[in-house]
Amino acid sequence: MTRPHVLLSVAVSLDGHIDDRGTERFPLSNAEDFDHVDRMRAESDAILAGAETLRRDNARLLVYSDERRARRIADGKPELPLRVTVTRSGDFDPELRFWHCGGASLVYSKSQRTTVDHLTETRTFSEFSEILDDLGARGVRKLMVEGGTSIHTAFLKAGLADEIRVAVAPMLIGQATAPRFVNPAEFPGGPARRFHLEDVTKVGDVAVLRYFPKVTSAPA
Repeated sequence: MTRPHVLLSVAVSLDGHIDDRGTERFPLSNAEDFDHVDRMRAESDAILAGAETLRRDNARLLVYSDERRARRIADGKPELPLRVTVTRSGDFDPELRFWHCGGASLVYSKSQRTTVDHLTETRTFSEFSEILDDLGARGVRKLMVEGGTSIHTAFLKAGLADEIRVAVAPMLIGQATAPRFVNPAEFPGGPARRFHLEDVTKVGDVAVLRYFPKVTSAPA
C-alpha cells in the first residue's frame, strides 16, 4: 500500500506565531501567497485540517479558482479534493460550512460516534499512520495538511511529514499565548537534527521556505 506524500502548509509571523489571540482568523499572508496555496490545494488529492481549525475558522478547504477546478475535471479528477478532518471528541456543529460546501468530506475520529455521522463518512483511528494507510487505500497520493498546531505536531512527532511549506510573514504578533506552528514534543532526531532546505521563494512581502523533514542536512 502506498501512503500519500504529506505536505504540511503553514503561515507564521516573524516571532513564530500562526495566529493572534482574537476570535477572528488573523491574516498573516498576502494575496499572492493565498493564490499559491489555492494552486497547491488544486494539485492535492486531499486536504486535511483539524477539528479545532474547522470550529475556529469555519473552514471549507475548497479550491477557489474556476480554472483550476476545471483543470482537475479535465484531468479526470473530482472537481475538488477530498476534504478531511480529524477529531478526538467527535463533537462538531452540524451547521459548519465544511459539511455543506461542495465536494466529498471525511472524518477520522477517536470517538465511535460523531455529531455529524448523518452528514459525512466517519472512520475511527488510533494513530495518525492509520489515517495515511486509509487515505492511500482510497487512492490519495498527495495530502495537504493545513493545521492547526496539534495536527502539525502529531504528523511531525510521528515522522509522517514529507514536506513542510512555511510562509514567513513580515510582522510580529507579540502575544506570549498566541498559537504557534507546533507544540513542545519529542521529535525524531531531537533538537540537533537539521531538515533539508529545498527552496526559498519571495512571494510579495512573504518568504516561502520548503523543507524536507525526512532528509537530514549536513551542518554548514
